[in-house]
Amino acid sequence: MRILVQKFGGTSLSTPDAREHVVRHIMRERENGYSLVIVVSAMGRKGDPYATDTLLQLVSQNGGRLQPREQDMLLNCGELISAAVLSSLLQSEGIPTIALSGGQAGIRTDEQYGHARIKSIRPDVMLNHLEQGKVVIVAGFQGMTENGDFTTLGRGGSDTSATALGAALQAEMVDIYTDVNGILTADPRFVEDARQLSTVGYTEICNMARQGAKVIHPRAVEIAQQARIPLRVRSTFSTDEGTLVTDNSLLAGDIRVKDRHVTGIAHVSGVTQISVQAIEGSSDMQLQVFQAMARNHISVDFINVTPGGAVYTVFDHDAGRAIEVLKNIGFNPVATKGCAKVSVIGGGMNGVPGIMARIVEALTEQSITILQSADSNTTIWVLVKEQDMIPALRALHHKFELHL
Repeated sequence: MRILVQKFGGTSLSTPDAREHVVRHIMRERENGYSLVIVVSAMGRKGDPYATDTLLQLVSQNGGRLQPREQDMLLNCGELISAAVLSSLLQSEGIPTIALSGGQAGIRTDEQYGHARIKSIRPDVMLNHLEQGKVVIVAGFQGMTENGDFTTLGRGGSDTSATALGAALQAEMVDIYTDVNGILTADPRFVEDARQLSTVGYTEICNMARQGAKVIHPRAVEIAQQARIPLRVRSTFSTDEGTLVTDNSLLAGDIRVKDRHVTGIAHVSGVTQISVQAIEGSSDMQLQVFQAMARNHISVDFINVTPGGAVYTVFDHDAGRAIEVLKNIGFNPVATKGCAKVSVIGGGMNGVPGIMARIVEALTEQSITILQSADSNTTIWVLVKEQDMIPALRALHHKFELHL
């Protein structure tokens, strides 16, 4: 069988019109000869009746008193409703279907309720239904423990379900349908000439997702990369091919990933820079600082450590608590609130002289101060004041000619 996995997010299922687009995508690929596994999210977003955030509000109304196991049982409901509704739509078109929970589809997880990890997938049930000519609809974002308890997979869970099922079924492709036409070089809300990428490498899109691009979750991309299954990020509301996520060795024919140093610009706003200087005579300042952050469950990022101190960032909502924790253990931190992390990402940057010089040049031309920087093989990060974030995104996008 030629198996194709299609994943449809909450906005793709939120209205009757959107669901009609979903049905047409399924019918088209079925006519193209694919055996189809459809992964669905809960309908809509916060405020919609069956969205995950709406279900969570049912708990908060009762004071939030619900054990993680029972909360996962509740949160499974949104995707199950989507699977049943889509099944009824397809059956009205004369298409045989079977709707399955994540557990019924063979997804087995550990018992970390709320953020479970997939331990194994047993695809026999799905394969049996596919051999019978059915479209298999699987509730995303969920699995089941060996004891039969419902679990949820955490942030990006439906994307993760789709690529994990694609790997288990040895699918030809995984299509991630969303409300945009593909992956762009920057956030179009801030960079008007952001351009759709036709192809992008696994590593590049992982880094873009980690640094603020929200089209697909990096955990899902990593699974696809390990299984060497191509992904397409596509719009539910068009027939555009979207963006192909793969690597050069998997591209067929004359298609090639464009040889470019920089692929895209991403950003994360709402962060605070914290600087801590070592106390004279202290030899374990860094250990004290980061152990204190860990004990208080404060996530740290953008870390620079020197013999004389440490500089790092936390989210703005954690900043007050982080400062208090540091003062309580004898330090006098300096906090710069209202910052943004801007990332320049590209698999072609490694070993190429002059990339950092162009970044500094672009920001200097706009009188933007760089508060901090760091780099890896495929990413250079700069920290700027949040008020400078949009000018920085536009300047870097133009400097690296991503609009062309």
